[in-house]
Amino acid sequence: MPKNEGKDKKKNTESTKGSHEELVEMKESVDGKQTDTSEKDNQVTEDEKSLNDKQPEVEVVTPEEQIAEWNDKYLRLYSEFDNYRKRTLKEKIELSKTASAEVIIKLLPVLDDFERAIKAFETNTDSTQAIKDGILLIFNKFITILNQQGLEQMKTIGETFDTDFHEAITNIPSPSPDKKNKILDEVEKGYLLNGKVIRYAKVVVGN
Repeated sequence: MPKNEGKDKKKNTESTKGSHEELVEMKESVDGKQTDTSEKDNQVTEDEKSLNDKQPEVEVVTPEEQIAEWNDKYLRLYSEFDNYRKRTLKEKIELSKTASAEVIIKLLPVLDDFERAIKAFETNTDSTQAIKDGILLIFNKFITILNQQGLEQMKTIGETFDTDFHEAITNIPSPSPDKKNKILDEVEKGYLLNGKVIRYAKVVVGN
């Protein structure tokens, strides 16, 4: 055998052996990387699982439960409003009764005076002037009490006719041009209570 041919075979054997060793090393490297990747994947999965375990569970509310909750809130609100309405109505009625009681209490002395005047009529028929003075006294007391409560008598005769305060019963010819559309006579007095008309004055107007 020639010497060169032996050398070539040995060289080829060494080359094949070197290639085989490189392949083995590459395979081990790839396997090692795959193992590392698998371990990392397992670690990430465990971390995600741990994170999910730590997150609070979100309660799922169904539409039926939400409707029931709204209905309950509506019923509570309606009940509170109804109680408020009843309470304010009761307070209003009680206030009205109290206001009427205050006025009546202030009018009781006038009632007492009328009773005294009636007794005076029965026992004394000759003292006309005294009876007249007694009635005038009672009338003035009565008017004073009403004025204190905000009652005011309208001015009518000689005033210009105003439909906001007066009610024309009839029209008559004016005695003079300056009396035209003026109130010439008063049939029934009109009154204001705290500036508001509670009874229109019935009047006769010149035309």
